[in-house]
Amino acid sequence: MTKPHPPISAPSVMGRHLLAFSLVAGSLLVADSLAIHQSPFRTSSSRGGARYGRRRSPSGRLEKDNVHLSIPSLLMASSQSQTPSDDDNDIIDAVNLDHDTSIQNTSHSPTKNAEEEVISIWPQMDDLDKRMMKIALPCIANFAINPLVGAVDLFWVNRMGNALAVAGQSAANQVFSSAFWIVSVLPSVTATLVSKANASGNQEDLQDAVCQALLVGFGISLVGTALMLLYPEKILSAVLKPGSPALQYAKPYLFIRAFAFLPSLVSLIGFSAFRGTLDTSTPLKISATSNIFNAILDPILMFTLAMGVPGAALATLGAEIISASSFFVLMLKCKMIRWSKLLRLPSWSQLKPLLEGGAALQLRNVSLNLTFLAVARVTQSLDDTGVAAAAHALAIQVFQLGGVVLLALSVVAQTVVPNELIEKVDATTGKRTGGKRAAKNVVNRLMSWGFILGVGLGALQLLLLPVLRKSSPLEEVRQAAVIPSILGSVYQIMNGLVFIGEGVMVGCGNFMQLSLSTVVATIAALISLKTLPNMFGLTGVWMSFGVFNIFRLGGVWLHQTRIGPLSEKALAAS
Repeated sequence: MTKPHPPISAPSVMGRHLLAFSLVAGSLLVADSLAIHQSPFRTSSSRGGARYGRRRSPSGRLEKDNVHLSIPSLLMASSQSQTPSDDDNDIIDAVNLDHDTSIQNTSHSPTKNAEEEVISIWPQMDDLDKRMMKIALPCIANFAINPLVGAVDLFWVNRMGNALAVAGQSAANQVFSSAFWIVSVLPSVTATLVSKANASGNQEDLQDAVCQALLVGFGISLVGTALMLLYPEKILSAVLKPGSPALQYAKPYLFIRAFAFLPSLVSLIGFSAFRGTLDTSTPLKISATSNIFNAILDPILMFTLAMGVPGAALATLGAEIISASSFFVLMLKCKMIRWSKLLRLPSWSQLKPLLEGGAALQLRNVSLNLTFLAVARVTQSLDDTGVAAAAHALAIQVFQLGGVVLLALSVVAQTVVPNELIEKVDATTGKRTGGKRAAKNVVNRLMSWGFILGVGLGALQLLLLPVLRKSSPLEEVRQAAVIPSILGSVYQIMNGLVFIGEGVMVGCGNFMQLSLSTVVATIAALISLKTLPNMFGLTGVWMSFGVFNIFRLGGVWLHQTRIGPLSEKALAAS
């Protein structure tokens, strides 16, 4: 049974006021987010943006074709493409180290004059849309795999017919994920460093970036695994109350998952390395193969061998080992890493870019995971039967299945915007492309896609809700998950704008603004979690999710209309 709601006190009144303010602000921001799309600019790029090509470098550039390998295996974790700069000049340096005045044109379509071209803010299925789709589709497939596998794990744990088993597995999985992602800034920086080295044709720097990330990741993984093995109850206390009945399932699951810290980090670094060389198909093949392996092992270990929840953890660990091994072998084959560099301690000057870039992203990661841990802890405290936690786990799967598409578009923004910011001269025609005006057009188009896809995905999730609810055989869990699942579907509209808007912040190099926006949103979410669940139970937890995303949307709005480098004020000044 869910705890009875206490009388409304002063804090509860504050919670009601915060909720009312957030709902009004959210409505205004969603409406005004379309005002983020300024009237179409006359862009300095051809329709669909600049056309990019890759020049063959005599210094040994690692060409894209060198890393298109059809090898099976592996689980990748979600990726973030970052630029290490804090202003537009640094972005230009990061992407175009050659400081060249010309870019090889590999497109055969004619380019219009910069003063004649007008780009619509809405999707047109033109060259710009096609270019974004080419980047987005492999990312969507990659991001979709993880929540789908999570849904498979949840399905089989639900088949046990034990709400406490679901609650324990969900709690341990949340703790592992939060601990892992707090230190997972390394792969984000690695992708940028690899991209810079690959663009300049410097294979030595490329190897240095990957090998240094693996070395630092090895040290972090040892510490993370040791802490989880030595202090499981203290770590799980971030989510579960001391003496919680779900601990009997959470502890063995976390014990096994602790050994996955290193292979998970190796997989993520490997994914970032391949993505830095513009190869997204190889990670997709590895991720799909390893997770198929996980899905096959789940029922065998859990039921045929009667291992229960620990069997689910072993299946996941096996998939992650396959993934890490595959990436490692392929990186050796593609000469992204060398044994001599892996066995040699790097100098401070070599480590400095990696560590400084990671530190710049750490504040945001900590804030995000603080929010998710607080949500998990409040959910676990709602009752002692595990029904609320099981219903939350079911609803979060619905939420994530739609969010992967929008998260992929965020990665597109992180990749396309910094490239579009660079003014380039076509070596064949002599015409200029790119620049801030062109980047603004790209941002407007991306935000429109985010809004349209957010509405579409939210509607699709509502239609599929009866099917998704059948993953639990417990009627009380299915009933408790209805309203949270509906709220999660509605939130996809905001997610479409938030994810892409934050990707634009990363692409512009505004890391501190992004971090501060996330911190403010986290504070608002924590205040909501103190009040709304007391009034509305599990629904109040999901209302707090809404407050969190509304404040993040506010940060996006400020960046794109007031204080960002692509705001009207900044563009007029330039």
